[in-house]
Amino acid sequence: MRDADIHAHLLTAAGAYPALRDALARTGPIRIEPAAHRCVAERLFVEVVNQQLSVRAAGAIWARIEAAAVAAACDPRGLFAAGDPDLLRACGLSGNKVRALKAIVAAEAAGLLGPELAGLPHPERAAILCGIRGVGPWTADMVGIFHFHDPDIWPEGDVAAVGCLRRLTGEADTRAVAAAFAPYRSLLARYLWRIKDSGGGMVDAAPA
Repeated sequence: MRDADIHAHLLTAAGAYPALRDALARTGPIRIEPAAHRCVAERLFVEVVNQQLSVRAAGAIWARIEAAAVAAACDPRGLFAAGDPDLLRACGLSGNKVRALKAIVAAEAAGLLGPELAGLPHPERAAILCGIRGVGPWTADMVGIFHFHDPDIWPEGDVAAVGCLRRLTGEADTRAVAAAFAPYRSLLARYLWRIKDSGGGMVDAAPA
């Protein structure tokens, strides 16, 4: 479906919730950008670094990681594979994140992060990803939405999306509300993030 058609579908599904429908209408159709990373391991690196951080803090850590990689004549994957705890902690990474990044490198080397993941249903893919140290359901959902472009994931562990939907519908059970937006629940989440960023959802919490 075209972006405009998906937007129309979401507007129809939001019919029972005027505040949500109005926010979606004001936002208008959004363009889905291509995946930003060459492979799932690279997306996982980013998501693990981003966990429990603001966009600004995560960006600062990535800048230090990239500078350290240039100094070491390698890419970030090379730093994570080497796993020098002092170097990586100096970049701003916790010990748990250092271990998680090494685990992602190991999973990739073991063939667990190959192109076949793209053909799996999200629950099966998420089970594989969550078997990697430091990768939980929220991270698996973000990879599914932003790397694999799975259209129908509701990230119920995402504080921003859940909080925005609760505010705009008055409903506590966002999973039940989101069910009406299938098969485009990932797109619903994208719109909610856009609404929140514009101030329409009035939710201040960052993703879990």
